Amino acid sequence: MQEPRSSGVRRLVLMRHSKAEATGPSDRERALAPRGHADAAETGRWLRDQGVEPDAALVSDAVRTQETWAAVAEGAGWDLEPELSSSLYAAGPDAAVDLVRETDPAVATLVVIGHNPTVAYVAELLDDGDGDADATTGLITRGFPTSALAVFAVPGDWSTVAPGACRLESFHVGDG
Repeated sequence: MQEPRSSGVRRLVLMRHSKAEATGPSDRERALAPRGHADAAETGRWLRDQGVEPDAALVSDAVRTQETWAAVAEGAGWDLEPELSSSLYAAGPDAAVDLVRETDPAVATLVVIGHNPTVAYVAELLDDGDGDADATTGLITRGFPTSALAVFAVPGDWSTVAPGACRLESFHVGDG
């Protein structure tokens, strides 16, 4: 799935955190439920099997997103420190897209792990409508449950990410 950097095509993986506990000391401090850990690890294995190898990761600084990243990275066999973002925790769709646009141009593949409804809105916003038909059907019919992710091809620099500018290549929901 991953193309060489020389192709000019970048990969954006948008993921909603995995299943979290219903309560915590605060919303930001809610941890993953046991099912969430299993789903995130399965999602990491799926990404590895698809050949996704990120150069960078942008992760909300909430406990559940950090734990999701750790389990995904372990499942995929990645050794990459994510950038933790308090801005992503509270971001709406426009602010989340702005964060993606700020990605270093040297990055070929970026993984973003955040929260709904923002992640679902961003996925729908970026989709150019010409991507994989099964992925589009999955995105439309399944919504964006916990552990869901959408993989997009970004045809230009990160700064060009905009509504309708990215091609949906795959949609996956970790089922543990």
